[in-house]
Amino acid sequence: MRTVVISGTGLYTPPESISNEELVASFNAYVDRFNQENAVAIEAGSVEPLSHSSTEFIFKASGVQHRHVVEKAGILDVERMRPKIRRRGNDEVSLLAEIGVTAAREALETAGRDASEVDAVLVACSNLQRAYPAIAIEIQNVLGAGGFAFDMNVACSSATFGVKTARDMIRSGDARSVLVVSPEICSGHLNFRDRDSHFIFGDVATAVLVEDAEASRSSNNFEVLGAKLVTSFSNNIRNNFGFLNRAESDTPMEAWDRDRLFVQEGRKVFKDVVPMVSKLIVEHLGELDITPDMLQRMWLHQANINMNDLIGRKVLGREPTPEEQPNILFEYANTSSAGSIIAFHQHQAGLSAGDIGVICSFGAGYSAGSVVVRKQ
Repeated sequence: MRTVVISGTGLYTPPESISNEELVASFNAYVDRFNQENAVAIEAGSVEPLSHSSTEFIFKASGVQHRHVVEKAGILDVERMRPKIRRRGNDEVSLLAEIGVTAAREALETAGRDASEVDAVLVACSNLQRAYPAIAIEIQNVLGAGGFAFDMNVACSSATFGVKTARDMIRSGDARSVLVVSPEICSGHLNFRDRDSHFIFGDVATAVLVEDAEASRSSNNFEVLGAKLVTSFSNNIRNNFGFLNRAESDTPMEAWDRDRLFVQEGRKVFKDVVPMVSKLIVEHLGELDITPDMLQRMWLHQANINMNDLIGRKVLGREPTPEEQPNILFEYANTSSAGSIIAFHQHQAGLSAGDIGVICSFGAGYSAGSVVVRKQ
């Protein structure tokens, strides 16, 4: 059986960022205007008043302090409260492909690999810019990669599901070098007028090169010891934006309501997902004859600091150190499928040959993926 390695990673970070203070100021201005415009109905009890957000609430609930975004002014504009993204012509590179290509080129450079030597490109992300042609095929074309390409979406678990798919392709002999790209423009589907979720997401793109170990030229390989996936249906995280929206209503397409943006029952998600993910990691390690005390790193999905801390305690049986369980939430916020890959990309220092870690993502579906790696 072929040995499969992660030979390179890449990261694109948008230059613009929004602090909690900026986001709260915009949100509270919207709340004040809404309550003033609906004062009569609020007094009559037919409309519920909106409540202010605060930096203290956001940090306690999530651990987030900043988030990078592809466009800042439109999000903070109380009249708009969503990014303002120029519509590109069909002959231009799409924004999602553009940021994905940037991350992919860094992964290829790190691995010492030319794009023409790549056999497959997978775009694994939550927030696809269009239905077709596949963003993956567009990235393949821009890079000059060979083989084939396709998009896949398993929400926040997409990157680990993509790595598992790439590993299986290589082990079966269908490919020797597979690029998994996760471009996430999460700000486009976030309801910035919802107090419970307006602070959650940021924008980013990551890339992972997965290769047959015999073909790798990288000096920083991580052997993929195993990959394990699990799903269980739930409506507690949902986004109803889709192909049938136009046919479901007479409402103008511009008038998107809350149901077609990101919706989450946060407390229910916390209660359901923490034990699911903890169990997945522990069982996966057991199948590989690895005990939790053998882990040097846990690169978890960066959704919520409280979830990650509890998962870490359940897996290790103690409080994980910041080095064992890196946190990038404070700067990037939740970046959907890219979060665990950002943590992996940025926090490999101090690992020696033979050290073991787990890349784990989890999210809507519910879905969760565990990828156990060993530094070569």
